[in-house]
Amino acid sequence: VTHWLFVFKLGNTMTEKTFLTPAYDSILKLQAYQTGKSVEDLKREYEVNDVLKLGSNENPLGSSPYVTLAITKQLDQLARYPDSNAVDLKQAVADFNDVHSSQVTLGNGSNDLLDIIARTFVSHKDAIVYSEYSFIVYPMLAKMIGATGIEVPAKRYGYDLQAMLEVVQQNNNVRMVFIANPNNPTGTLLSKEEIRDFVEQVPSHVLVVLDEAYIEYCPDSNNRELIDDFDNVILVRTFSKAYGLAGLRVGYALSHPNVADMLNRIRQPFNVSLLGQSAAVAALGDQDFIAKVHKINDGQMRWICKQFDALGLGFVKSYANFVMVNVGDADTINQALLEQGILVRPLAGYGLDEWLRITVGTPEDNTRLIDTLRDTLESM
Repeated sequence: VTHWLFVFKLGNTMTEKTFLTPAYDSILKLQAYQTGKSVEDLKREYEVNDVLKLGSNENPLGSSPYVTLAITKQLDQLARYPDSNAVDLKQAVADFNDVHSSQVTLGNGSNDLLDIIARTFVSHKDAIVYSEYSFIVYPMLAKMIGATGIEVPAKRYGYDLQAMLEVVQQNNNVRMVFIANPNNPTGTLLSKEEIRDFVEQVPSHVLVVLDEAYIEYCPDSNNRELIDDFDNVILVRTFSKAYGLAGLRVGYALSHPNVADMLNRIRQPFNVSLLGQSAAVAALGDQDFIAKVHKINDGQMRWICKQFDALGLGFVKSYANFVMVNVGDADTINQALLEQGILVRPLAGYGLDEWLRITVGTPEDNTRLIDTLRDTLESM
């Protein structure tokens, strides 16, 4: 087999290109996204049958019963392509958020949208700014497109907006800022006033992407009105968390129509499935279910944090459906929980070696977690 080899002379060095040479050197530094261990993996590795999954921030209540009905009605259409423009879902999202449908971009989950946004507006000559201890996909996106990733140190495990603003103002090549609110994995929250003040001072050529994947758990912090006042703001939402559609992969972005037009040029056709579109419309229409999800999560969050206090464990106050807790020897604690059939998320990949991120489950789930955690700590 003959392999073509392209050789370029750069100064006194020789650079060889093969079919394995990535577009950007930064791709070589990129590690594949590490998802949490699956239920099937845990059963196979530890021979446990009763698995409690609290590592992926999924909704323990599932989804609205109307979702099942909507999916059932589409089962005889599986051989057909979905509506590539997803007109019904776009209109439902637009109506719910009081925007025009031209301001909506749909994605195969919010991760798809973050990727679309970065690839549409950021080049390899540009920089992306994000915070320490923020969603690990942000620095990944920078590496994927050969851009410069600038990580700003966190402040009390949350965003230091003043420091981020200084970075933006001091670097002419900054094109985009990512802000997760509430933040993943720490659960911290920025006020609407803090975010507006930040956006007002950001240069108009810099896009501010607000990742509001968990906004349904703190609805009073909805920053929807920002897109009325600022053309350079994009809100990204998902149906994977509170709406309980993680397995169907549906998300949406809200922005100025001209921004949405550019995003839809990059968006892949049929990127939201037939079942996903129908399920999301049904889920969005059942806000009573979302109110129930919010109420139960709020009560269980208070209970589980009270138990952490009783166990002498430090934690960060969370405004999402998970909580970050300091257990000391996180590797050992995590291993003990795995052996008992409980999946949580270690945070060593974020530089938080002593911390675990734990999804708030049902009352039964949380009782089992705390009892197992207490026994584990007492045995150490």
